[in-house]
Amino acid sequence: MKGKIFGIIFASVLILSACKTARVAEAPKADIREVINNSDVTLVDVRIPEQYAEGTAKNAINIPLADIQNKAPSLQGKKVVVFCNKGIQADKAVEILKKNGIEAYDGTSWKNVKAIQDEKSAKNK
Repeated sequence: MKGKIFGIIFASVLILSACKTARVAEAPKADIREVINNSDVTLVDVRIPEQYAEGTAKNAINIPLADIQNKAPSLQGKKVVVFCNKGIQADKAVEILKKNGIEAYDGTSWKNVKAIQDEKSAKNK
């Protein structure tokens, strides 16, 4: 009886270990500073137009989160950094864009993106 139980447990372990999925190597995270300061990047503020009008990062376009799925085709083939007030909407926008095959990065907040741009400007003076 003990031999049967041991055999069943042993067989189960072999089967389960054989079913393990291979770990997919994640691409190394890009340095967000380099991405934001890249001349080929498209900066997208996903806040509502009223918030965008109050202040945003330099050269950013406004595509509210509610419209990002419909506007995704216009971003096809571009490197995109999205941001909002605190990063919550940006997280959602990155997920939507990546599902649409767009190279998207999370810039978190517009103040973060602006600070990175200002940091580069200060170094170039």
